[in-house]
Amino acid sequence: MGNAFMSVVTLPLDNPVLIFAILLFVILLVPIALQSFKIPDVIGLIAAGALLGPRGFHVMERDSSIVLFGTVGLLYIMFLAGLEVNMADFKKNSAKGFIFGMFTFWIPALLGIFAGRCLLGFSWGASILLASMFASNTLLTYPIASKYGVTKNRSVTIAVMGAVVTCVLALLVLAVATGMSTGELGQFFWWRLGLSTLLACAGIIFLFPVCTRWFFKRYDDKVLQYIFVLGLLFLASFLAEVAGLAAVIGSFLAGLSLNKLIPNTSALMNRIEFVGNALFIPLFLVGVGMLVDYRVFAGDWNTLCVAAVMTVLATASKFAAAWLAQKSFRLTVAERNLVFGLSNSRVAATLAAVMVGYQVILPDGSRLLDDSILNGTIVMILGTCVIASFVTRRGAREVALADMAGEDIAADDTGERVLIPLSNVTNVEELVSLAVSLKSARGESTLAALHVIRSDNAGPPAEREAGKLLEGAVKTAAAMDAALTPLTRYDYDVANGIKHAVKEQKITDLVLGLSGEREITDSFLGRLIDKVLAKCAATTLIYRPVQPLSTVRRYVVLIPHHAEKEVGFPYWLLRVWNLARNLGNKMIFYAGPVTLGVLREIHARHPIHAEFNDLPGRDDFLIVSREVKGDDGLVIVMSRRNYPSYARDMAALPAWLNKHFSRNNCLLIYPVQIGVGEEGMGFVHLVPRLEAFENLDGMSRVLRELFRKNK
Repeated sequence: MGNAFMSVVTLPLDNPVLIFAILLFVILLVPIALQSFKIPDVIGLIAAGALLGPRGFHVMERDSSIVLFGTVGLLYIMFLAGLEVNMADFKKNSAKGFIFGMFTFWIPALLGIFAGRCLLGFSWGASILLASMFASNTLLTYPIASKYGVTKNRSVTIAVMGAVVTCVLALLVLAVATGMSTGELGQFFWWRLGLSTLLACAGIIFLFPVCTRWFFKRYDDKVLQYIFVLGLLFLASFLAEVAGLAAVIGSFLAGLSLNKLIPNTSALMNRIEFVGNALFIPLFLVGVGMLVDYRVFAGDWNTLCVAAVMTVLATASKFAAAWLAQKSFRLTVAERNLVFGLSNSRVAATLAAVMVGYQVILPDGSRLLDDSILNGTIVMILGTCVIASFVTRRGAREVALADMAGEDIAADDTGERVLIPLSNVTNVEELVSLAVSLKSARGESTLAALHVIRSDNAGPPAEREAGKLLEGAVKTAAAMDAALTPLTRYDYDVANGIKHAVKEQKITDLVLGLSGEREITDSFLGRLIDKVLAKCAATTLIYRPVQPLSTVRRYVVLIPHHAEKEVGFPYWLLRVWNLARNLGNKMIFYAGPVTLGVLREIHARHPIHAEFNDLPGRDDFLIVSREVKGDDGLVIVMSRRNYPSYARDMAALPAWLNKHFSRNNCLLIYPVQIGVGEEGMGFVHLVPRLEAFENLDGMSRVLRELFRKNK
């Protein structure tokens, strides 16, 4: 028994079960141990890797399995960066990101050449490789920004874009240096690189979304969807490598191409983030730590001198680039720190450059980059990662606090409270998905699902059916990292049960779904919906899902004339804005001139991917049907009779939708109204501000308050 035990624990370990168990406990215990010291998890995991690795206590080798998990973790970081980026902000800030990319590449590169030639006495080839190591950066600290929920801030978008630019340019420098050393640098080299890059990028950007939308429409199994997305991630990385680019460029492009198909509020996105943050990314950080040789700090003064010069100059050059970005783009100090922290850490491209230089043998038998540079680079990687971790955490915390420091709405505003009445198991997932996508990023939000059991149908079978429906809703919400409260009521009338639930739960938004017939009929709108609308004071949304929410390309939003005169206007508008921000879809608005002015004002302060068009006339807004394509969703803002925005065409809506849009997702929105269902007023806490909503200035004020709080 003793011999068997000793064979298992002999160092370095070779038992894969024990190795994986130790790695999992490291991932578990390091964050717990560092909580009281306020040290970022990134540093702890790198330090743990240094202690466990072959240059530390040699508990385990940095073998192919560690390298594999590390590669997956690095690709995962860039993939998440592409998925989480706000496409509207990305397009708005892409020029700024490119300019910052040039700052954060050329400043360190020129400083690296200067340091190599003047301070360290390197050859031109070695100095150019040193310049590429200074200029490159890895988004190692991106998980810290994600943890603080600031990944959609403009500074993160600029930093991510800058990382892509620097990675491309640094690896291009590396490819040129390699081609020079092997004699392959010529006209054919540039033609091959350009053509292969164009084909790979075009395939990822244009073909991946088409294939993914086709797959998601036909297979709704979440495990299959995750495996499919993971396969596309590594296929894109491989295509980028074949094209002569870095694998991380392919993974970032894959994230951008799938951005609109994997909403941030979806269950699939939650699974992608969970697996990456729980396993792949921490293992990547441990693998980085295994490269660190602590013995460098003991006695080798030449290596220490080189390492100090490299670390100080590399950090100073990245800070200079971030400072220039701050002055050029009018960033705050916190945003500058976040940009600097995200751009300062170096791992992948830096290691590639130093290994290429270390392996090149010069005619005199020496190496292009010697042992002191190799060890100095490892120290630089450790130093820049430590600095980047602290700076990123500080900047992310300050940016998050600044985002929440805007003017709050009155203290009696209880936030969003969404109720989803359920009656059919087939549309539970889609209704919950829609409700989660309507939530604001800021502010208190409550989700509840309701099943009303008719008094004349009460009994164990009805209760089992209610339990099945509500259990499915709770599981669906949990998969999206959202909490949902199940509610069951007994009542003689379903609409009456919904009314009482709205009153008791102080509901602000009501999400109703059509049954499995997938048709909006006169009888449906005429019976249950009219009863609910007459009794419930809440923004009411009626949803007919035909295809998964994530596969919709864009939404055509039809807003009747004088919609801005309805007191519920700002509340449904915020829901539409949330839908655009959470799903990333383009919104094509059709509205009257006054309403369009309000929409453009909000869009200027809170940009989304949107297009604004004039609605032809008060009663003929249905003529825009030709603009709706196969994978588009239709959002129609409705009204009640005798209210300002009611149009005669609304009466013909069911037949029109069934005739022209039977294969499109449809969402009908009825604004909340003062004077509707006062007995069960769910919006009583908003009445003072709604009553002040009597002119365009008052409306703009309410809109600004709502959007500031729910930014």
